[in-house]
Amino acid sequence: MAGQGSHAADVEFLVRRSMTKGYQLFSLLTPPAYVAFLFARKGRAQFSINRFLRATWVGGAVGCAAGGGFEYVRSAYSSEITVRNRHIRGAYDTASLREDDHSTVGALLFAVLTPALFWRRASTINLVLGGAGIGSSIGVLTHYGRTLTGDPSPPVEVPEVTISSP
Repeated sequence: MAGQGSHAADVEFLVRRSMTKGYQLFSLLTPPAYVAFLFARKGRAQFSINRFLRATWVGGAVGCAAGGGFEYVRSAYSSEITVRNRHIRGAYDTASLREDDHSTVGALLFAVLTPALFWRRASTINLVLGGAGIGSSIGVLTHYGRTLTGDPSPPVEVPEVTISSP
């Protein structure tokens, strides 16, 4: 039964990680997609900060749910060894951890700055959550920018772990 608990913990880790990655990806893709759709369909006159920020945080929430659901289906029915190896590789992936750190810092920073800049232009919930989505995407872009300019995250050797079958 100890294997069942560790498999569940590995699946939980991978689902949480995929939820984070889904939020980052959809927060990055939703704003330009929303603006392109809006300008193509309705024109520039229909653009508002409130709708833009709402689309950003709803897109991030959809990405979070989609990433978590996809990873649960992928991991829950995989073998324990496969899931454990993916967990260990994910835990030692310094580029991914650095991307998550940049994304979190950006989300927190813009969740505070966006309401300060656009206080009367949108509702409070859209300001905070939409600002966090925009900040998250800016953090991800910052990570990729640093990597492209020659500041990659340091590589770490992943230890070999053997799992004995029951």
